[in-house]
Amino acid sequence: MQIELTPEQVSFIDMGIQSGRFRNADDAMRKMLVEWEQRERARMELLASLELAQHSVEAGEGETYTADTMHLLVDSVKKRGMENLAGK
Repeated sequence: MQIELTPEQVSFIDMGIQSGRFRNADDAMRKMLVEWEQRERARMELLASLELAQHSVEAGEGETYTADTMHLLVDSVKKRGMENLAGK
């Protein structure tokens, strides 16, 4: 596969090589593709989680919070966070 980069992209890669972040252009492209793949996998996982959440809400499994009850949720999250930090 052959890819044509813009002059700005070539310059960006060259800066990465000069700074020691990459050994050469091939190394830079491989690392960039690995990072892109990781972001795409995380994005797909997020979308799947959102779809599951949507199905749960549609099935009536969600909880409704109002301005009046939001403090209960906040207190619950804080409590669980503090317990996790304390190692419980």
